[in-house]
Amino acid sequence: MVFNTGAALLDAIVLAVVSKESGGTYGYKITQDVRVAIDISESTLYPVLRRLQKDGCLEVYDMEFGGRNRRYYKITEAGLAQLELYRSEWKRYSTKISYIFAGE
Repeated sequence: MVFNTGAALLDAIVLAVVSKESGGTYGYKITQDVRVAIDISESTLYPVLRRLQKDGCLEVYDMEFGGRNRRYYKITEAGLAQLELYRSEWKRYSTKISYIFAGE
């Protein structure tokens, strides 16, 4: 993709992906789901997950899977509120950009 993905947009995409799984989801699956929209490596994703956790948008828990612990991420109420803010801002922003690209 030619356009850079800023931190806020990346946070919004990750929150949107995590919010789709009510019981939470794990890092590798988040990476795969985010890659539907943008190219991202796991080394880029994990600092985003840690930042969102630190900001209170995600909670983290471990569960056993295949004899190993797997770390899961679940969106919090604060994360849902932040996601709604991102969604409304994205609508406003994308509408303005589309208007400019359409040449009207």
